[in-house]
Amino acid sequence: MSVQKQIRRITVPEIRARKGGVPLVSLTAYHAHTAAIVDRYADFMLVGDSVGMVMHGMESTIGVSLEMMIMHGQAVMRGSSRALVVVDMPFGSYEESPQIAFRNAARIMAETGCGAVKLEGGVQMAETISFLTKRGIPVLAHIGLTPQAVHVMGGYKVQGRDQALWDLIKQDAQAVADAGAFGIVLEGIVEPLAREITAQVTVPTIGIGASAECDGQILVLEDMLGLNDKPAKFVRQYGAIGTAIDEAVKSYAEDVKSRSFPDERHIYR
Repeated sequence: MSVQKQIRRITVPEIRARKGGVPLVSLTAYHAHTAAIVDRYADFMLVGDSVGMVMHGMESTIGVSLEMMIMHGQAVMRGSSRALVVVDMPFGSYEESPQIAFRNAARIMAETGCGAVKLEGGVQMAETISFLTKRGIPVLAHIGLTPQAVHVMGGYKVQGRDQALWDLIKQDAQAVADAGAFGIVLEGIVEPLAREITAQVTVPTIGIGASAECDGQILVLEDMLGLNDKPAKFVRQYGAIGTAIDEAVKSYAEDVKSRSFPDERHIYR
């Protein structure tokens, strides 16, 4: 009788212990097939609320629901077995109170089986992060350019260009780290500030448009694969999947129109 070795998922303490070590690798994932591929290489995968824009054609992340995040989280968990899976808490699911945040975070973890949740905000969310972590819910924090606050920020603007605001952003980082977050996503932050924050906090920083000064990086999978026509300026594209799909569909359409059907070797002849 053969005995299969069960693959163990990377844990939150293992991610936290990577502070200052080999950079953490992370990508977003929204469904089982791509999750299975990313799982081979990533330390953790984020089921991001960017799913609203990437897969549902929304203008921003604001309209993403808790049910959508749970559904995509379930799919990613089914397709993966190794990486830690973190699920975003969508807009409106955690800001009102720590108690409501706990109820929704507990639902996400129970219904998906994920290992942690992510929420946006600094000093103002420290109490909520503390409330969650003390009750067994690991939290990945997110500061800097926070997409759920895009209307308050006046757009997707790089943070830290005005050095007078550096202290406020550094306070955000320290507050969420002190509250118990096991890591901090730094989005859209200028390199010198990202360097200072990374040196300041004792938990890993995960950059997205925040330079190589962070303890790791995360990108939207579809951006780095070339599926997004207008990726952020900082994104390095590692593939041209959008072009490949376009060419494949075009060839298929031409075959069908010329009656050179792909299933011409039909088994029921």
